[in-house]
Amino acid sequence: MFVAGIGAGCTLQPTKPPVVAMPASFEQSSPSDQAAWPGKDWYRGFGSPELDGLIEQASGNNFDVSAARSRIAQADARARQAHAAILPSVDGTGNANYLAGHSVNGSAHETDWAALLSASYEVDFWGKNRATADSARLLAVAARADHDTVALTALAGVANGYFQVLSVRERLNIARSNVEAARGLMAIVDARFNVGLSNPVEVATQRAALASAELSIPDLEQTHVEALAALALLIGRQPEGFTVAGAPLESLMEPAVAAGLPSELLQRRPDVYMAEASLKSASADLVAARAALYPSLSLTAAGGVQNPALNAAILSLSGVGPTLNLGASLTQPIFDGGKLRAQRAEAQAKQEELVTKYRAAIMAGLVDAENALSAIHHLDAARAFQEENLAQSERAFEGAQLRYKEGSGDFVTVIEAQRTLYAARDQFSQYKLARLQALVSLCKALGGGWQAPESVAQPQSAGTQHF
Repeated sequence: MFVAGIGAGCTLQPTKPPVVAMPASFEQSSPSDQAAWPGKDWYRGFGSPELDGLIEQASGNNFDVSAARSRIAQADARARQAHAAILPSVDGTGNANYLAGHSVNGSAHETDWAALLSASYEVDFWGKNRATADSARLLAVAARADHDTVALTALAGVANGYFQVLSVRERLNIARSNVEAARGLMAIVDARFNVGLSNPVEVATQRAALASAELSIPDLEQTHVEALAALALLIGRQPEGFTVAGAPLESLMEPAVAAGLPSELLQRRPDVYMAEASLKSASADLVAARAALYPSLSLTAAGGVQNPALNAAILSLSGVGPTLNLGASLTQPIFDGGKLRAQRAEAQAKQEELVTKYRAAIMAGLVDAENALSAIHHLDAARAFQEENLAQSERAFEGAQLRYKEGSGDFVTVIEAQRTLYAARDQFSQYKLARLQALVSLCKALGGGWQAPESVAQPQSAGTQHF
């Protein structure tokens, strides 16, 4: 009890993570916004059962997520190893030694043997072993947060990849319809040329426009192949034979997501939580490095049966009998060439590095949230202009084509209207993709429904996941 009391009183204490000043609200959020953080199944808000299925596959098969699960198992094993140093170690030993000799006085032989249980224990006066165990436990906590960060990134990547595939397909359809429109206009130009109402320049210009429209299709088809392959990789599938049914972008829903207070990001982003756990681990390492400079006391005991019952430097007791050995050793480092102090300096520098990384993780979280909120805000502002641009471009092309067919319009106006319409349709398709991906980015920036566990006292099993 006395030793335990001394140990508790002399234990060095780790430092706490720094307090980081957080803004009162997000710059891009409206004061009237209702805080609606995304849930763990945030992806279901897009209303696509196919996307839900792909994300479920990625949760189990994504290579990065699987590797992160293995890192959890490794960290848990290291934590158990470090915790074992707090407890006494007990070993069982057995040995036998046959001795024989001959001299002018005769011959003699004997067999010495022993069967012993031995125990050793390092009294943790300064908390070195406890700090080492805490460091390993906190690294296991950080490994879980890292897994959840990787999982959130992978799931967001699947959603973005799926939307990219749908967008490329839509752009392909737009490009093909543009080719059909160019062919229709080519027929009109040819008909007018055959009756002398057009000239070779108009014919060549429209043929060039038709060829240019057809050239965009192979490029988009290659982009579609690459988008499908990237999506297959994210869900752990081979690209051969992989495809998705898909749906029009207009059929997808937009989940209602809003940001609460910036300070809540500290408990809702796994990367911030991982940085905090890593910092606490480094602080525990610093405690252990400091404690290594102080004396260490080790207690040993061994007992069992041996022959001879006692074999010491002064007294030997022949015959088989019980034996007991007790020992204690006190070690104080005196000269090691500055090794222990250098280890303490390294641990100090490591802690300072992770303080910076902790602050950087918080700032990165704020930047991610602000960027996503800003993107959604500006995309909302551009919606009416995108729709008006598309509607007017369609009217302009239809009118110019009709006037040219009837002989009251000029060819240059038709060509320009056709190019404008294709650009407007393609731009609007990319706008819809940008909206969906901005919502994914916002869900990811807000933690994707992740929340810090209530307690980190004990590592969870390797199979426990937040996603």
